[in-house]
Amino acid sequence: MDAAIVGWGHTKFGRLEGQSLEDLITMAAAEALGDAGLSGADVDAVWLGHFNAGMVADGFASSMVLGADAGMRFKPATRCENACASGSAALYAAVDAVRAGRVRVALVVGAEKMTHLDTAAVTASLGCASYQKEEAGRSFPQIFAEFASAYAERFGDPTEAMARIAVKNHANAMHNPLAQMHRPLELDFCRTVSNRNPMIAAPLKVTDCSLVSDGAAAIVVVRKDMVGEFRRAVGFRAAVQVNDYLPLSAKDLPAFEGPREAVRRAYETAGITVDDLDFAEVHDCFTIAELLSTEALGLAPAGGGREIVIEGQTGPGGRLPVNLSGGLKAKGHPVGATGVSMHVLAARQLTGEAGEMQAPGATLGLCFNMGGGAVANYVSVLEPLRA
Repeated sequence: MDAAIVGWGHTKFGRLEGQSLEDLITMAAAEALGDAGLSGADVDAVWLGHFNAGMVADGFASSMVLGADAGMRFKPATRCENACASGSAALYAAVDAVRAGRVRVALVVGAEKMTHLDTAAVTASLGCASYQKEEAGRSFPQIFAEFASAYAERFGDPTEAMARIAVKNHANAMHNPLAQMHRPLELDFCRTVSNRNPMIAAPLKVTDCSLVSDGAAAIVVVRKDMVGEFRRAVGFRAAVQVNDYLPLSAKDLPAFEGPREAVRRAYETAGITVDDLDFAEVHDCFTIAELLSTEALGLAPAGGGREIVIEGQTGPGGRLPVNLSGGLKAKGHPVGATGVSMHVLAARQLTGEAGEMQAPGATLGLCFNMGGGAVANYVSVLEPLRA
């Protein structure tokens, strides 16, 4: 593919009191431009990933990005929304514009401000990403509880593997200075329902659920023939979007069909198999989603993901390290930012800039970002480029 990532920025994720949505957007954008050695005047167009759905009054946010640099005034800016995959939607729109030759330099930002709302309000906003004719009033923990229950009915109880995913991702986040949650979890704590770990939607406990977060991330994308002008670059071996039906009732939930098809097409485009990957960042909005993702990636047949998780094959140093960043579970999940964040942290892995998170010698990585109940599925295969 003829587009490349040459710069990135990333705020800390968490409860960022005193920082508005606009602050987060401009901070991440300015960092990405500086990282690429560019100014706003060099940017041809801007894309913003932002879910919103009533979480902030500033719903018309695309032009906020222009505040990062005076040189961006009058540049075209567009907001993209595709539920929790809004960040990847923005990135893919920019990549498409670069590939088409319409722009030479694109700036992509993903951002969300969530923690100023209480849990009920956030839950209601996120619930807008479900099929309202059938699923109105159901929270996303309840929706992914249906995935877990269907998995259990077909293949057996997944909760031990889910607990181990939570422990792994919290341990990984301890090495990520940008992560929201720097607190390791004990396995027995994650296994057990308690006052501190109540059941949210059986079988999902608090420790199975991702975080309510503020944060932003940004990426500079340029034409591939320009990479010699930059100090390093990361390219796309594949960038695949697959949308599935919106209603849960129309899908075979344990088969995770949309993500599985997106991964299959990405592997085909990139000319690889799962064994060629050095790491993956996947959409663990709930621990059952990471378990299903391990099977969609081809690490195990349907129903076999539990064993590879329990064996540690998805941990650091395992067959395929998954969510070295801590994932949505512990890094945090500011929904509009998540897809961009995944690509930033994957780019850092591939350029040897991931610090304590680094997968030694990583040359090929995968990002899987999902919106809704396996509805909007984006899979990127990334590699470092040399001029």
